[in-house]
Amino acid sequence: MSLSRRRLVAGTAATPLLGSLLAAPAVQAQGQARTLILAMGTTPKGFDPDSWVPGQIESTVNIYEGLVRHPVRPGADGKPELDFGAFEPHFAESWTVSEDGKEYVFKLRTDVRSPFGNALSAEDVLWTYRKSESQRRTGLFMKTVAQIRSVEALAPDRVKFTLNIPNRIFLAVLALHIPALFDSTEAKKHATEDDPFAARWLAQNSAGFGPYHVQEVRQGQQAVFVANPNYVFGAPYFTRIIWREVPSPATRVALVRTGQVHYAEQIPLQQVADLRRDRAVRVESVLGTASATVRMNPRFEPFNDQRVRQAIAYATDYEAIGNAVFLGLAQRSRSVLAPKIPGSIEAFAYETDYEKAKQLLAEAGHPKGVDVTLEYSTNWWWEEGVALQMQASLAKAGIRATPKRVPPTEMTARRATNVWTLPFLTHWAASFVADPSYNLFLSCHSRGGSNVNANSDPRLDELIEASIGERDDAKWRELVAEAQRQQARYCTMVELFLPGNHEVFGARIGGFTWYPHNRLSWKSLRAEA
Repeated sequence: MSLSRRRLVAGTAATPLLGSLLAAPAVQAQGQARTLILAMGTTPKGFDPDSWVPGQIESTVNIYEGLVRHPVRPGADGKPELDFGAFEPHFAESWTVSEDGKEYVFKLRTDVRSPFGNALSAEDVLWTYRKSESQRRTGLFMKTVAQIRSVEALAPDRVKFTLNIPNRIFLAVLALHIPALFDSTEAKKHATEDDPFAARWLAQNSAGFGPYHVQEVRQGQQAVFVANPNYVFGAPYFTRIIWREVPSPATRVALVRTGQVHYAEQIPLQQVADLRRDRAVRVESVLGTASATVRMNPRFEPFNDQRVRQAIAYATDYEAIGNAVFLGLAQRSRSVLAPKIPGSIEAFAYETDYEKAKQLLAEAGHPKGVDVTLEYSTNWWWEEGVALQMQASLAKAGIRATPKRVPPTEMTARRATNVWTLPFLTHWAASFVADPSYNLFLSCHSRGGSNVNANSDPRLDELIEASIGERDDAKWRELVAEAQRQQARYCTMVELFLPGNHEVFGARIGGFTWYPHNRLSWKSLRAEA
């Protein structure tokens, strides 16, 4: 199908899951298209990185890439790992930095092209940032946290970034897929007077310079992605990706076991443990940076009282959750920063103590306990189990929690930036950048893009802001440590466990590389003999 005829088909009846598409050989002979088939929970609802809808991140990390990247090096086990302490050119050929660290000038590669044949230019970079500013969503947050004051085109192949302050986050943000580097030449063809940045078109189509682009979407069935024929770093091994919607984890497991798909996402630990013994399957596990949490929003009673929030942390049975939900295979989370992130300390020192919880509740004016609703969704496999375990545990301290399941789309909308209408919820916390100041700003600052608990602690804001601009290593580490301790005291989230990333592949699929966005990178994968 040509790019101009890429289709979005909604509301069609689902085809049989084990039909001819999955029965056909997927890895064709050399010289022909090699197809990778994915079993995913839902079809992507959109492709604009500035709009957080189901399936968007999982797809767009494979469509859009940045000016720089972290180098990939062999890890201790010989498998590829990203070096988070270093950066190298990607879509930028090189860059220079002013003496005061506030000005970066990037020379763009001249051979970067989109699937539409348009070359990356300084205008594309500027247009990208203007679009994010207009939408006032995640891309604008990235610009803000990286302290980017302005972006200028010095020449068709040269872009200048001016920062408010020199900081450690800036290059890490430029390694991300957001703000996405759009092919503005193509996007402008779909702009209208009331939609000057073609946001409606980009929500359902792709126009990037990365390894893949969207070819077709059939909501409720599948999406098809094909390799960018002009990708500057060469065609990836798999030149066609078929993303099948398979809502049931058990069905996803059955499909990967029988070789009808090559990858199955979000498999519960109960099944992962069994799959590790199956020779037809390859399980790749990394600790990652994502932690399972329960969040409390101080905008709502009774969570506006710090003592109530701390009582919930003390009334949580961590051992029961670790055993019943995570089967003893997950690592207890002790900070808002995962251990992989530099500067992480064990700040979250709460242990189960029902008497302490009751005492704090009484001091807060609730001697007979409180009634709360704990909302959860099915975005992540562990959410319902955690909600039920929390209900049983909190009841022992007089906190009567009623679990309430909400649709994934509703959960996503209500926890969007500057919305945060969820008083008490389960939340999978992760960031795209392995930098402590970025992570703290994202999750804990009052203007943080993932601050779904609506933190508004001025002292914590001060510590985070100071850490972003601090250039002395020792002072920077102490600011990061104190910010973690302050967050634990303020206690707007209960840190539970790091479940780890457990990626389930067919036995022949290799090349897996973990990225901090915790989503599968298709271009690194290959079929092995």
